[in-house]
Amino acid sequence: MTVLVMMGVSGSGKTTIAMKLADRLGWQVLEGDKLHPPANIAKMKAGTPLDDDDRRPWLHAIAVAIDDWRAKGASGLVACSALKAAYRDILIGPRTDVGLVYLQGSHDLIAKRMAARHGHFMPTGLLDSQFATLEEPGEAERPIVVSIAPAPDAIVDAIIERLRQRELIP
Repeated sequence: MTVLVMMGVSGSGKTTIAMKLADRLGWQVLEGDKLHPPANIAKMKAGTPLDDDDRRPWLHAIAVAIDDWRAKGASGLVACSALKAAYRDILIGPRTDVGLVYLQGSHDLIAKRMAARHGHFMPTGLLDSQFATLEEPGEAERPIVVSIAPAPDAIVDAIIERLRQRELIP
């Protein structure tokens, strides 16, 4: 049993990669954005970045979902920005069976991808605030760091290889 938090700024492909990886592994997926309260969604749609007070209840709701999976012995993937180390402490903390995958990409690449997508509540204008908030995970967090430059299937292949190297999957 393993739970992975798929982190990165908006537009880095968290949901796409989590869905593809879950299909390959037979795991569950939670799109963390679905647990945002309506006030957070409205704030982001209006172009206002969330602050820590906005994010805290949302992160705790995700942590509850993670703990529910763990209690059931289920493996899963959570797509969640998890931009700060403090946020990841809420989501992962001392849970040794919860890992971190960081989808890393340049501002330019992500801005192009965000401009091309439709129907998402996060406006491209908030990308700068995402990068300003981002605290890249350090070695102590034992992240799997993958570039988002390749095609999604290649990214999934890279993650699976790293999970095998860590003996988290057969």
